[in-house]
Amino acid sequence: MLVLKSSKDALLKPLQAVAGVVERKHTLPILSNVLVEVMGGRAAFVATDLELQITTWAEEQGSVDTSLTVSARKLLDICRSLPDIEPIALDLTGEQLKIQSGRSRFSLQTLPARDFPKLQIPEGQGLSFSLPQGKVKQLLSRVQYAMAVQDIRYYLNGMLFSVQGKRLTVAATDGHRLAVDGAELDEEVVQGVDVILPRKTVLELGKLLGEGDDPVHIQVNQSQVVFRRPDFELRSKVVDGKFPDWQRVIPVGHDKRFVMQRQRLSQSLTRAAILTNDKYRGVRVALTAGSLRIACSNNEQEEAQEELDIDYSGEPLDIGFNVQYLQDVLNNLTAEAVQCSFGDPTSSLLITVPGEENFSYVVMPMRI
Repeated sequence: MLVLKSSKDALLKPLQAVAGVVERKHTLPILSNVLVEVMGGRAAFVATDLELQITTWAEEQGSVDTSLTVSARKLLDICRSLPDIEPIALDLTGEQLKIQSGRSRFSLQTLPARDFPKLQIPEGQGLSFSLPQGKVKQLLSRVQYAMAVQDIRYYLNGMLFSVQGKRLTVAATDGHRLAVDGAELDEEVVQGVDVILPRKTVLELGKLLGEGDDPVHIQVNQSQVVFRRPDFELRSKVVDGKFPDWQRVIPVGHDKRFVMQRQRLSQSLTRAAILTNDKYRGVRVALTAGSLRIACSNNEQEEAQEELDIDYSGEPLDIGFNVQYLQDVLNNLTAEAVQCSFGDPTSSLLITVPGEENFSYVVMPMRI
């Protein structure tokens, strides 16, 4: 029975989009499979890890309505390796899925579609709104690098997704730094909601979203979130926990400020970082009238120093930072310039973008 027949590109794109969800280490064999559902001339591909589920679609031809599950990794690798010229046909024979393209033939074992554990979200619960997909992608990219990685404080291994009034706020922190950004909504929500998106959800969503102004529809409740576009649907459970009060972390009253071209500062930090200690990655930042000096050394007694002219006339300051934390924010912004605001040598650094009140990045100092 012909399941679907499609060009390589039309089949490969939706398969690649869902493949990132599939866990290499799994407790249920079916979780390594992709669910293929063909209905009304359209094929849906679904992958889940029980916390996150992504559905994508492909137009196909010459098939009947059916559903099956097959190894996501093997199917993707086979389709990727086939030549571009010939169409790819998937045939279901008993419990075997036959894959044919030109003179290439493969046979994969399937598992019943009825056993596939799909995530279900009750319709009409929570709140719904839409934003341009390019805007959502930008919000994620300007914040996600500050998420913790495998922190015992599990609520830090994700991103705050807060909808209050006419405002969406996203924030991430690993305890050493904090990134916050936001966007205005077209309509005010009656009852706001704060949830924490899992790290994997944030990263996979960033891959799916494009740069354009086409809207992405977002549905949020206290336990789950859905992002929908005509070409994909992402459903995810949220992290059960309370995100830290990020507003208390952003410093106020820092009077040592200067504005600088972002790329120029980033390039200087990149050069200095070459000779930082591999473990601690520390750099010293020294402010004097009209000058910013970046310096570091390592265990081999090697040193690097960068000096930049800046518009600054305040008191001198000498403070240390993890250079990776500074590089992360500069590499994920696209603005021409950034503003750096300092307090005393024990206070955090606040990085903002002139003319953009929504974005803030706070990084704690380190002893060097």
